[in-house]
Amino acid sequence: MHTCIQAEGLVKRFGETTALDGVDLEAPAGAILGVLGPNGAGKTTTVRILATLARPDTGSVRVAGYDALRDPAAVRSLIGLTGQYASVDEELTGRENLELVGQLLRMPRREWKARARELVRRFDLEEAGERRVKTYSGGMRRRIDLASSLVGRPRVLFLDEPTTGVDPRSRGDLWRIVRELADEGTTVLLTTQYLAEADELADRITVIDHGRVVAGGSPQELKRTTGSQTLNVRTVDPADTDRVVGIVTELVGTGAVLGPDGTTISAPTDDPVLLSALVRRLDQEAIATDELALRLPSLDDVFLSLTGRPRPHEVAPVPSSAERSRHDSPGAAEGTPA
Repeated sequence: MHTCIQAEGLVKRFGETTALDGVDLEAPAGAILGVLGPNGAGKTTTVRILATLARPDTGSVRVAGYDALRDPAAVRSLIGLTGQYASVDEELTGRENLELVGQLLRMPRREWKARARELVRRFDLEEAGERRVKTYSGGMRRRIDLASSLVGRPRVLFLDEPTTGVDPRSRGDLWRIVRELADEGTTVLLTTQYLAEADELADRITVIDHGRVVAGGSPQELKRTTGSQTLNVRTVDPADTDRVVGIVTELVGTGAVLGPDGTTISAPTDDPVLLSALVRRLDQEAIATDELALRLPSLDDVFLSLTGRPRPHEVAPVPSSAERSRHDSPGAAEGTPA
């Protein structure tokens, strides 16, 4: 599998602020690369450079085999981009927005007409397709915005926090579509503040903080870097908890902890065979359990360990029209690190 997105040594400064300080990342063709980081870490700046909307002060970028700095037009013909806020025309219908993109891409009339109909169906917008976008819910706006980025059948798709501010059901719908696109061979770079989103979708994750890459790997690999696994046992009968605490302490070699519910016992461990040994002991002691699991650290734990701060809030405020206008302004986007 060849590399589809590759960036090396990206540096970008805005006055006295260094937004990127030597960022390297790569994504194989057909993979989903998740880019995580706190607000202001450099995620959006990275996406803008990869999508040819900004140039780095130093560094190199290749997208789908093309040098993005020397041949940006070739890169633009192969990519799609969905930003943090929907950028569709609210006075047009959903279908008209898709058709407009096809015309801007200079597609033949028959092709952009057919592509718009196809995407309206794929994004479950048949009933809303003939309504003006200003009547859409937040989730519907995000769907039509993502659909707009797919009109030209891009080989590479950049999604910059595509589910910010949408409800869980709409987020799940978008996750399904993103997975389908990757299965069809589209390479996806996804920035997100929802750690569950990265865990669910990403084949690999790059963590950026203060403009630097601080970690990279699969979700499972990153979870293993934060420390040992946790053994969790929950007894059916609270009267058995003391015996289970003793058994777990004996097997693990360290003190087990009884949770606040009075029935869940947990202990850290690095021994992969511990679980089977515990199953045998509990069976011998005739102790019934509701839960018996060996858990890796969560991406929340990874985020805290790598950045020194808790994960971002799960619900972001929906921006006002004025805020969206400022964000979408080329000058504002170019001059503000993110």
